[in-house]
Amino acid sequence: MSETQESVETRGDDRVDLLKADTNNDGQTDVWVVDTDGDGKADMYQFDTDGDGRVDITMVDLDEDGTPDEVVDGDGGHPPAS
Repeated sequence: MSETQESVETRGDDRVDLLKADTNNDGQTDVWVVDTDGDGKADMYQFDTDGDGRVDITMVDLDEDGTPDEVVDGDGGHPPAS
């Protein structure tokens, strides 16, 4: 018996979240782990560090070696989908 799993686009940006987490228990998502190229491996990590509902830091691991290749700081990321 096989199970079918569907990817779900959750943020309005055509990316599929692999994981969303509320790290400070305030009821809102603070961390998003995203597969941007559809290979099933996380390659982008986004963080809301000040609780305003917007991404403050984005880290991208382009070659998926476990080390961020690019880090973008500052508000201006996509707000989480409600």
